[in-house]
Amino acid sequence: MKIIGIAGSPRRNGNTDILLQQVMSGAARAGADTRIVVLSALNIAPCRHCDGCLKTGKCVVDDDMQWLHIDLRKADGIVLASPIFFMGITAQAKAMIDRCQAIWVVKYILKIPVAIPPDRKRKGLFVSVGGTKLPNLFQPALATVKSWFATLDIGYLGGVVFSGIDEAGAILRYPAALDEAYIAGQKLVSVLEGADK
Repeated sequence: MKIIGIAGSPRRNGNTDILLQQVMSGAARAGADTRIVVLSALNIAPCRHCDGCLKTGKCVVDDDMQWLHIDLRKADGIVLASPIFFMGITAQAKAMIDRCQAIWVVKYILKIPVAIPPDRKRKGLFVSVGGTKLPNLFQPALATVKSWFATLDIGYLGGVVFSGIDEAGAILRYPAALDEAYIAGQKLVSVLEGADK
């Protein structure tokens, strides 16, 4: 079982990175093959909306999204981690999601199964923190994440989200949050194992 964690924060080892590491540790402990992809370390250009992918389902921009597209299609589980910036996900995460237009074409235009190999139940989690405590803080970001997961044929398993967390490393003062993230990783594997039966 392969689970990819996507670190969408521009700040390394910050709060969302810490939570993502906890999720992935829980998943690894439960037996999954885990890997974290750091978007800020990759070369990912914005989508050009050039429609170059319409005939082949392959993006014409030659950068790191070429291999990430394949990895996203091969993963059993995906964990996207992004802090909240102006009520949404980070620019790094949004650029990656927008570049999945090629996968949208694969699914809806070319009618090709997204998952490689096909016919698998795939699941995903959203990990996030936000500095304010607005009651709807995560809803705009969740709309984007759920839309992306739907395109990838990823069932939304839930979120590990915490408001009122702003300063770097502040999440470490909340052991219950770290435990929740770890358990979420274990649950992701458990649900995926159940889907395979």
